Amino acid sequence: MQSYDLIVCGAGPAGAMAAATAARKGLKVALLEKCPLPRHKTCGGGTPMVMQDFLYNLVPEAFVESDVLYMRHTWNFADPFLGAINPSETDRRFSLWMVQRSLFDHALVHQAWQAGSQVFDGVAVRSVEVDADQVRVNAQIVKSNGGLSKGSEFTATARYLIGADGANGLTAKAANLRQHRTIALGMEVEFPHQWGTGHPDLRPDVLHLEYGAVQRGYAWVFPKADHLNVGAGIFSLRQGDIRSSHQAREALQKAIFTYLETLQLQYDPTRMKFHAHPLPTWCGREPLHTGDGRILLVGDAAGLINPLFGDGILPAVKSGTIAATCVAEGTTSTYSDRIHAEFASSFDAARRLANLFYQYPHFFYRYGVKYEKSTRLATRLIAGDIQFNNILGRTLLKVGKSMVQDLLPPWMGFVYR
Repeated sequence: MQSYDLIVCGAGPAGAMAAATAARKGLKVALLEKCPLPRHKTCGGGTPMVMQDFLYNLVPEAFVESDVLYMRHTWNFADPFLGAINPSETDRRFSLWMVQRSLFDHALVHQAWQAGSQVFDGVAVRSVEVDADQVRVNAQIVKSNGGLSKGSEFTATARYLIGADGANGLTAKAANLRQHRTIALGMEVEFPHQWGTGHPDLRPDVLHLEYGAVQRGYAWVFPKADHLNVGAGIFSLRQGDIRSSHQAREALQKAIFTYLETLQLQYDPTRMKFHAHPLPTWCGREPLHTGDGRILLVGDAAGLINPLFGDGILPAVKSGTIAATCVAEGTTSTYSDRIHAEFASSFDAARRLANLFYQYPHFFYRYGVKYEKSTRLATRLIAGDIQFNNILGRTLLKVGKSMVQDLLPPWMGFVYR
């Protein structure tokens, strides 16, 4: 039995950042991870360059494989539009970093270890029990083949616990939190690629997005150092879990195959290895800590995935920092309010926009995505430089006016303008 000020379950970006922040503030921290590190994590691996603001002394060269400056948008793999993140008239440079989660997450865990956290990998949490003044975690050691080692147990207690164990973790269940969730579905392949082959627009600084191939979703191609992350996702904004839908999985696989063909890439379908992953998207304000303030949820476990874009790495890092700060300050009873203050207004607006975007994607593609400033706007939204609630009204007005002008006879459109 070991005792800590804080136990963090899950060593993804949210958990690693929480552990590092708490340790830097003088707390005794245990960071538990089910898989041996470094471990594979299914994820597109795109994050805005403002991530650097949260990484202390960790340099981008340690984990960034590609620096994206352009987005190539298509509708049904046609009607392409290459949008620049930094048009010539802009004064502040933005970009999107492409990372492999195995390297990125491990770098964050190393930071947490350097800050003083005790890191335990290959430890699967089996139960979480809350007493009057502490939280008890019971875990088992994971064998090299992924099974649990009988008789090899890990038990620890702490004043607080941060649940960073993702959509499938047991912390939220043990804390009786997030009982009504919205789970979208993503699927991807890691496709080996040699730069200079395939479609001319396959470049390390270009991210590809396709909007017509997947109903209520989109497909993507993210450039990495020696491969492409090719994937697709379906966003259901209703409460529930679409992972069990066989039809959804077939649609995502078809979109991925078609993307490879469109980009002139040769592949053997029998050797393709698909990775599916849940996307617990934001579904509104809800309690993210227990009534006694002992357990706090962060990252995917807290449902902090953008309901329009599906990104979640930066929100995970931010939430881990906020949670650890609350623990260190003894203000865990304010945690949910602080998360809502950081995300709710923007994500609520993103959810409203997503409902319309995925219902009328072709209209939004023609009158929104292909607008010359939209690529930069999307990047600024992902980076948190502007909030969705600040642009929702203007976006809907612009798209609406463009639709009306396109539907009216030419002379009426002239009068309308």
